[in-house]
Order: sequence, then structure tokens, then C-alpha cells
Amino acid sequence: MKRIILTGILALATGFAALAAPQAAPAQPKAPSPKSPAEGQAVMALQSAGQSNNPDAMIKAANDLVTKFTDTDYREWALSMEAKAYQMKGDAEHAQVYGQQALQANPKSYSMMLLLGEVIGSHIGDHDLDRQDKLNAATKYLNDTIEVVKTAPKPNPQLSDDQWAEYKKYTIAEAHNGLGILAMVRKDWDAGITEFKTAVEGDPQDAYYTRLASVYLSAGNNDEAIAICDKLLAKPDLHPTIKGVVTNLKNAAVAAKGKK
Repeated sequence: MKRIILTGILALATGFAALAAPQAAPAQPKAPSPKSPAEGQAVMALQSAGQSNNPDAMIKAANDLVTKFTDTDYREWALSMEAKAYQMKGDAEHAQVYGQQALQANPKSYSMMLLLGEVIGSHIGDHDLDRQDKLNAATKYLNDTIEVVKTAPKPNPQLSDDQWAEYKKYTIAEAHNGLGILAMVRKDWDAGITEFKTAVEGDPQDAYYTRLASVYLSAGNNDEAIAICDKLLAKPDLHPTIKGVVTNLKNAAVAAKGKK
């Protein structure tokens, strides 16, 4: 919950100027501004669509902005919103297309590096001919996310130093979670354990703990898997879906331990 609230605070504090401004620019970049009342209305329409969390509305509003106002200062922001909307819809192909376009507009956009790493990493099949290329690309995007966000300047002075530090910590944790998933794809259990442990240290999400328990189980570390499962199952507010997964993980770890 704290992570969600902080993300909301960041969005409100930064506003359009911070969302559209290059994240590796000087501390006081020139703020973007609409060049006409019509462009201003298009920007507001995209803001409204984003606040509604409606991916179809976000896609339409983003397309309207970048196609009707080809010289808009908000191009990167609009493309980023469109990439995130397609990610929400589960459309990996279009999420990559618009994420890469946004990254071309701002090569230091750690949010798009993270999105691309996650989208590519979550669509790697065991028999994909380009499997290794996808693994390499996703790994690079996620590692780049970590390196870039570490030194990224605060996007808006209205954001407190503590809030910005916390947000960066959560972003880095999410990237390590993505690297952990890639390690599981490679069946590199030791690397997976390292990545998920780093993720939960930065952001103790139930989902990250669940994946840590899963990779412990795969590595044959049944006691560690059971300990995490017990910790999660003791939470009265554990999401039912996660609870079901964790219960199955614990049963599997107990059964595996009994066979030894």
C-alpha cells in the first residue's frame, strides 16, 4: 500500500513537466508547454485518461496528442503512457513498440527500460528461436534501469528527498524482481535467490516473497521455502490468489522434504 501511495504522490508532484522532461537532464530543465489551446486540451485529455487507469482511453489520447501535434514537447510522455497502456492490456508487441519509441525520445528513461525488461522477460518461451536474444535484451534493460535510476535527479523540487529515495528504492527492487524471473527462465536458481532476496530487501511485496519461496523450492532449499510460506500464510490480508499459490508451494516443499 505504501508503494502505491508513493507512486501516486510522485505522479501528482511531478505533473506533466516532470513526466515529459528528460530524466537525465540538468536539475532545472526547460518545462514543456502546449503551443496552442488545442494542444493543451489534448494534454489534459491524456492526463484524464491516465488518472482513470483506462488503457484504451490512454492509447487513444496518446495517439491523438502525437499525431495531431507532431512537434509537441510531450511526445516522450505520451509514448510512455501508450506503452504502459498496452502493457496493462497484455499486448506485449505494442508495448515494446511504443516503449522503444519513448526510449528513443529519452535514452535515459528508466521507466521505459524497466517496462521493456519486464515485457520482454515475461514473454520468453522455452523453444523460442530468439530465446537467448530476448534474455540478453531483457537483462540489459533491467540492469540499465538499476544503474540509471541510482543517479537520476529528482524530477520535481516539490518531491521530498525521502520520497524520491523511496521511489528509487522501489524501482530498483522491481528491476531485481525482473532479473529474478529471468534467472528462473534460465533455471539458474542461485541467481534467482540472490535477485529475489535483493528485491524483498528493497520492497517486501508478497509477490516477491512468493517468487523467492518458489526459487528456494526449485533449488531444493525446502526449509527456507517453508519458512517464507509460513510467514506469508500468517498474514490475515494475504491476497487469495497469492494464498493459493503459497499454499501449493508449501505443500510441495513439505512433500519434497519428506522424500529426503
